[in-house]
Amino acid sequence: MTGQLTWLVTGCSSGIGEALVRAILDKGDKVIATTRASKGISGADRLNVLKAAGASVYELDMASPEEVLQQQAKEIWETFGPIDVLVNNAGYIEATTFEEMNEQFLIDSLRINALGPFNLTRAFLPMMRARRTGTLLFSGTVGTYYAAPGGNCYCGAKGLIEGVVPNLALEVAPFNLRVSILTYGHFRTPVMEPGHIHHRAPKRLPEYEETNQQIQNGCADWSLNQPGDPRKAAELVVEAVRGEGRCEGRELPIRLPVGADTFEIVRKSCEEKMEILKEWEGIGSQTNL
Repeated sequence: MTGQLTWLVTGCSSGIGEALVRAILDKGDKVIATTRASKGISGADRLNVLKAAGASVYELDMASPEEVLQQQAKEIWETFGPIDVLVNNAGYIEATTFEEMNEQFLIDSLRINALGPFNLTRAFLPMMRARRTGTLLFSGTVGTYYAAPGGNCYCGAKGLIEGVVPNLALEVAPFNLRVSILTYGHFRTPVMEPGHIHHRAPKRLPEYEETNQQIQNGCADWSLNQPGDPRKAAELVVEAVRGEGRCEGRELPIRLPVGADTFEIVRKSCEEKMEILKEWEGIGSQTNL
Protein backbone atom coordinates (compact mmCIF):
# COMPACT_ATOMS: atom_id res chain seq x y z
CA MET A 1 0.00 0.00 0.00
CA THR A 2 1.35 3.42 -0.93
CA GLY A 3 0.65 7.00 0.07
CA GLN A 4 -0.40 8.16 3.51
CA LEU A 5 -2.57 5.56 5.24
CA THR A 6 -5.05 5.93 8.07
CA TRP A 7 -4.87 3.18 10.71
CA LEU A 8 -7.19 2.31 13.57
CA VAL A 9 -5.54 0.35 16.39
CA THR A 10 -7.35 -1.09 19.41
CA GLY A 11 -5.77 -1.60 22.83
CA CYS A 12 -3.15 1.17 22.69
CA SER A 13 -2.64 2.04 26.35
CA SER A 14 0.55 -0.05 26.53
CA GLY A 15 2.55 -2.86 24.95
CA ILE A 16 2.51 -3.66 21.26
CA GLY A 17 -0.55 -1.44 20.69
CA GLU A 18 1.31 1.62 21.91
CA ALA A 19 4.42 0.59 19.94
CA LEU A 20 2.33 0.20 16.79
CA VAL A 21 0.92 3.71 17.11
CA ARG A 22 4.41 5.17 17.41
CA ALA A 23 5.72 3.12 14.47
CA ILE A 24 2.77 4.24 12.34
CA LEU A 25 3.40 7.89 13.18
CA ASP A 26 7.11 7.49 12.41
CA LYS A 27 6.14 6.40 8.89
CA GLY A 28 4.12 9.57 8.41
CA ASP A 29 0.77 7.78 8.45
CA LYS A 30 -2.31 8.81 10.42
CA VAL A 31 -3.56 6.69 13.30
CA ILE A 32 -6.58 6.58 15.58
CA ALA A 33 -5.48 5.02 18.86
CA THR A 34 -8.22 3.48 20.98
CA THR A 35 -8.62 1.94 24.39
CA ARG A 36 -11.33 1.43 26.99
CA ALA A 37 -11.99 3.52 30.09
CA SER A 38 -10.42 2.14 33.26
CA LYS A 39 -10.54 3.02 36.97
CA GLY A 40 -12.55 6.16 36.34
CA ILE A 41 -10.22 7.43 33.60
CA SER A 42 -11.66 7.80 30.11
CA GLY A 43 -10.13 5.94 27.22
CA ALA A 44 -9.14 9.22 25.57
CA ASP A 45 -7.39 10.47 28.71
CA ARG A 46 -5.50 7.18 29.05
CA LEU A 47 -4.00 7.91 25.62
CA ASN A 48 -2.86 11.48 26.29
CA VAL A 49 0.78 10.57 25.65
CA LEU A 50 -0.05 9.18 22.21
CA LYS A 51 -2.23 12.19 21.47
CA ALA A 52 0.72 14.45 22.26
CA ALA A 53 2.81 12.34 19.85
CA GLY A 54 0.37 13.09 17.03
CA ALA A 55 -2.25 10.33 17.19
CA SER A 56 -5.99 10.87 17.25
CA VAL A 57 -7.62 9.13 20.21
CA TYR A 58 -10.99 7.49 20.73
CA GLU A 59 -12.56 5.51 23.58
CA LEU A 60 -13.49 2.01 22.43
CA ASP A 61 -14.37 -1.00 24.57
CA MET A 62 -14.20 -4.39 22.83
CA ALA A 63 -16.75 -5.75 25.30
CA SER A 64 -19.41 -3.38 23.93
CA PRO A 65 -22.47 -4.90 22.25
CA GLU A 66 -22.20 -5.41 18.50
CA GLU A 67 -24.69 -2.63 17.73
CA VAL A 68 -22.63 -0.15 19.79
CA LEU A 69 -19.45 -1.04 17.89
CA GLN A 70 -21.31 -0.63 14.61
CA GLN A 71 -22.39 2.87 15.58
CA GLN A 72 -18.90 3.76 16.77
CA ALA A 73 -17.35 2.51 13.53
CA LYS A 74 -19.62 4.84 11.55
CA GLU A 75 -18.76 7.72 13.89
CA ILE A 76 -15.03 7.06 13.50
CA TRP A 77 -15.35 6.91 9.70
CA GLU A 78 -17.31 10.16 9.58
CA THR A 79 -15.01 11.95 12.04
CA PHE A 80 -11.56 10.81 10.91
CA GLY A 81 -12.20 9.72 7.34
CA PRO A 82 -11.84 6.30 5.69
CA ILE A 83 -9.84 3.64 7.51
CA ASP A 84 -7.17 1.92 5.41
CA VAL A 85 -5.86 -0.48 8.07
CA LEU A 86 -7.82 -1.95 10.98
CA VAL A 87 -5.63 -3.52 13.68
CA ASN A 88 -7.50 -5.72 16.16
CA ASN A 89 -4.89 -5.60 18.91
CA ALA A 90 -6.79 -5.30 22.23
CA GLY A 91 -6.75 -8.30 24.54
CA TYR A 92 -6.00 -9.64 28.00
CA ILE A 93 -5.06 -12.95 29.61
CA GLU A 94 -7.05 -15.08 32.04
CA ALA A 95 -4.75 -17.79 33.41
CA THR A 96 -6.72 -20.64 34.94
CA THR A 97 -7.27 -24.36 34.57
CA PHE A 98 -10.01 -25.82 32.40
CA GLU A 99 -12.00 -27.44 35.22
CA GLU A 100 -12.04 -24.31 37.38
CA MET A 101 -13.67 -22.08 34.78
CA ASN A 102 -17.27 -22.12 33.57
CA GLU A 103 -19.01 -21.19 30.33
CA GLN A 104 -19.57 -17.52 31.17
CA PHE A 105 -15.95 -17.09 32.28
CA LEU A 106 -14.73 -18.47 28.96
CA ILE A 107 -17.23 -16.40 26.96
CA ASP A 108 -16.07 -13.21 28.71
CA SER A 109 -12.52 -13.91 27.58
CA LEU A 110 -13.63 -14.85 24.07
CA ARG A 111 -15.59 -11.60 23.84
CA ILE A 112 -12.55 -9.38 24.39
CA ASN A 113 -9.98 -11.46 22.55
CA ALA A 114 -12.00 -12.77 19.58
CA LEU A 115 -15.71 -11.93 19.42
CA GLY A 116 -15.13 -8.20 19.95
CA PRO A 117 -12.56 -8.05 17.12
CA PHE A 118 -14.97 -9.98 14.88
CA ASN A 119 -17.78 -7.54 15.70
CA LEU A 120 -15.58 -4.50 15.09
CA THR A 121 -14.36 -5.93 11.79
CA ARG A 122 -17.92 -6.56 10.62
CA ALA A 123 -18.75 -2.99 11.59
CA PHE A 124 -16.03 -1.59 9.29
CA LEU A 125 -16.39 -4.12 6.48
CA PRO A 126 -19.30 -2.49 4.58
CA MET A 127 -17.40 0.80 4.35
CA MET A 128 -14.05 -0.78 3.47
CA ARG A 129 -15.70 -3.15 0.99
CA ALA A 130 -17.41 -0.25 -0.76
CA ARG A 131 -14.02 1.44 -1.24
CA ARG A 132 -12.48 -1.86 -2.44
CA THR A 133 -9.30 -1.24 -0.53
CA GLY A 134 -8.08 -1.96 2.96
CA THR A 135 -6.22 -4.28 5.32
CA LEU A 136 -7.66 -6.18 8.27
CA LEU A 137 -5.20 -7.36 10.92
CA PHE A 138 -5.85 -9.69 13.86
CA SER A 139 -3.49 -10.32 16.76
CA GLY A 140 -2.63 -13.99 17.03
CA THR A 141 -0.16 -15.75 19.27
CA VAL A 142 2.46 -18.41 19.02
CA GLY A 143 0.66 -19.89 22.03
CA THR A 144 -1.78 -21.59 19.65
CA TYR A 145 1.12 -23.76 18.45
CA TYR A 146 1.93 -25.30 21.84
CA ALA A 147 0.08 -26.14 25.04
CA ALA A 148 0.65 -24.65 28.50
CA PRO A 149 -1.30 -25.05 31.76
CA GLY A 150 -3.59 -22.07 32.29
CA GLY A 151 -3.66 -21.07 28.63
CA ASN A 152 -7.24 -22.22 28.03
CA CYS A 153 -9.04 -18.86 27.77
CA TYR A 154 -6.45 -16.77 25.95
CA CYS A 155 -5.14 -19.41 23.57
CA GLY A 156 -8.69 -20.66 23.02
CA ALA A 157 -9.72 -17.20 21.85
CA LYS A 158 -6.67 -16.92 19.60
CA GLY A 159 -7.44 -20.40 18.28
CA LEU A 160 -10.88 -19.13 17.31
CA ILE A 161 -9.19 -16.36 15.34
CA GLU A 162 -7.01 -18.98 13.66
CA GLY A 163 -10.12 -20.91 12.63
CA VAL A 164 -12.30 -18.02 11.44
CA VAL A 165 -9.99 -15.46 9.86
CA PRO A 166 -8.61 -17.54 6.93
CA ASN A 167 -12.21 -18.01 5.75
CA LEU A 168 -12.81 -14.28 6.02
CA ALA A 169 -9.70 -13.68 3.92
CA LEU A 170 -11.11 -15.73 1.04
CA GLU A 171 -14.51 -14.05 1.27
CA VAL A 172 -13.23 -10.47 1.08
CA ALA A 173 -10.39 -11.00 -1.40
CA PRO A 174 -12.70 -10.18 -4.38
CA PHE A 175 -13.16 -6.72 -2.83
CA ASN A 176 -9.39 -6.11 -2.77
CA LEU A 177 -9.25 -6.42 1.03
CA ARG A 178 -6.21 -8.06 2.62
CA VAL A 179 -6.36 -10.06 5.85
CA SER A 180 -3.56 -11.26 8.10
CA ILE A 181 -3.10 -12.84 11.53
CA LEU A 182 -0.08 -11.36 13.31
CA THR A 183 1.46 -14.45 14.94
CA TYR A 184 3.37 -12.81 17.76
CA GLY A 185 6.05 -14.55 19.77
CA HIS A 186 6.90 -13.45 23.30
CA PHE A 187 7.56 -9.72 23.61
CA ARG A 188 8.64 -7.66 26.59
CA THR A 189 5.38 -5.85 27.35
CA PRO A 190 3.26 -5.54 30.52
CA VAL A 191 0.97 -8.34 29.26
CA MET A 192 1.85 -10.56 32.25
CA GLU A 193 2.02 -7.78 34.81
CA PRO A 194 -0.71 -7.48 37.50
CA GLY A 195 -3.79 -5.82 36.04
CA HIS A 196 -3.05 -7.21 32.60
CA ILE A 197 -3.01 -10.92 33.42
CA HIS A 198 -5.60 -12.37 35.82
CA HIS A 199 -5.18 -15.44 37.99
CA ARG A 200 -8.80 -16.10 38.95
CA ALA A 201 -11.61 -18.54 38.34
CA PRO A 202 -15.30 -18.97 39.26
CA LYS A 203 -14.65 -22.16 41.24
CA ARG A 204 -11.28 -22.77 42.82
CA LEU A 205 -10.48 -26.43 43.47
CA PRO A 206 -7.84 -27.54 46.00
CA GLU A 207 -6.68 -30.25 43.59
CA TYR A 208 -5.28 -27.54 41.30
CA GLU A 209 -3.69 -25.38 43.98
CA GLU A 210 -0.16 -26.52 43.13
CA THR A 211 -0.77 -26.15 39.38
CA ASN A 212 -2.16 -22.65 39.81
CA GLN A 213 0.82 -21.63 41.94
CA GLN A 214 3.17 -22.93 39.26
CA ILE A 215 1.25 -20.99 36.61
CA GLN A 216 1.40 -17.79 38.64
CA ASN A 217 5.09 -18.19 39.47
CA GLY A 218 5.94 -18.98 35.86
CA CYS A 219 4.11 -15.92 34.55
CA ALA A 220 5.75 -13.69 37.16
CA ASP A 221 9.21 -15.01 36.27
CA TRP A 222 8.56 -14.57 32.54
CA SER A 223 7.06 -11.09 32.86
CA LEU A 224 9.34 -8.36 31.49
CA ASN A 225 11.92 -11.03 30.67
CA GLN A 226 10.47 -11.97 27.28
CA PRO A 227 13.03 -11.86 24.45
CA GLY A 228 11.15 -9.73 21.92
CA ASP A 229 11.35 -5.96 21.49
CA PRO A 230 7.81 -4.57 20.91
CA ARG A 231 9.21 -1.56 19.05
CA LYS A 232 10.89 -3.81 16.48
CA ALA A 233 7.74 -5.93 16.17
CA ALA A 234 5.68 -2.82 15.47
CA GLU A 235 8.13 -1.56 12.88
CA LEU A 236 8.00 -4.93 11.09
CA VAL A 237 4.18 -4.95 11.03
CA VAL A 238 4.06 -1.45 9.56
CA GLU A 239 6.63 -2.32 6.91
CA ALA A 240 4.77 -5.54 6.04
CA VAL A 241 1.47 -3.71 5.59
CA ARG A 242 3.02 -0.93 3.53
CA GLY A 243 5.24 -3.35 1.56
CA GLU A 244 8.30 -1.24 2.24
CA GLY A 245 11.82 -1.69 3.59
CA ARG A 246 12.57 -5.32 4.38
CA CYS A 247 9.11 -6.30 3.13
CA GLU A 248 9.30 -4.65 -0.27
CA GLY A 249 8.06 -6.99 -2.98
CA ARG A 250 6.50 -9.44 -0.50
CA GLU A 251 2.79 -10.22 -0.29
CA LEU A 252 1.26 -9.84 3.16
CA PRO A 253 0.70 -13.48 4.26
CA ILE A 254 -2.42 -14.84 5.94
CA ARG A 255 -0.19 -15.56 8.96
CA LEU A 256 2.68 -13.13 9.52
CA PRO A 257 5.30 -14.59 11.90
CA VAL A 258 6.54 -11.85 14.25
CA GLY A 259 9.33 -12.75 16.67
CA ALA A 260 12.47 -14.87 16.54
CA ASP A 261 10.93 -17.50 18.84
CA THR A 262 7.84 -17.76 16.63
CA PHE A 263 9.76 -19.51 13.87
CA GLU A 264 11.21 -22.18 16.15
CA ILE A 265 7.90 -22.90 17.88
CA VAL A 266 5.77 -23.01 14.71
CA ARG A 267 8.36 -25.14 12.92
CA LYS A 268 8.43 -27.64 15.80
CA SER A 269 4.62 -27.82 15.82
CA CYS A 270 4.52 -28.48 12.07
CA GLU A 271 7.21 -31.16 12.35
CA GLU A 272 5.27 -32.92 15.10
CA LYS A 273 2.15 -32.93 12.94
CA MET A 274 4.10 -34.32 9.99
CA GLU A 275 5.39 -37.15 12.16
CA ILE A 276 1.83 -38.03 13.22
CA LEU A 277 0.76 -38.08 9.56
CA LYS A 278 3.60 -40.46 8.69
CA GLU A 279 2.78 -42.78 11.58
CA TRP A 280 -0.98 -42.90 11.04
CA GLU A 281 -1.48 -42.44 7.30
CA GLY A 282 -1.65 -46.18 6.58
CA ILE A 283 -4.40 -46.56 9.20
CA GLY A 284 -6.32 -43.29 9.26
CA SER A 285 -6.52 -43.05 5.48
CA GLN A 286 -8.37 -46.38 5.08
CA THR A 287 -11.80 -44.79 5.42
CA ASN A 288 -13.07 -44.15 1.88
CA LEU A 289 -16.24 -45.72 0.48
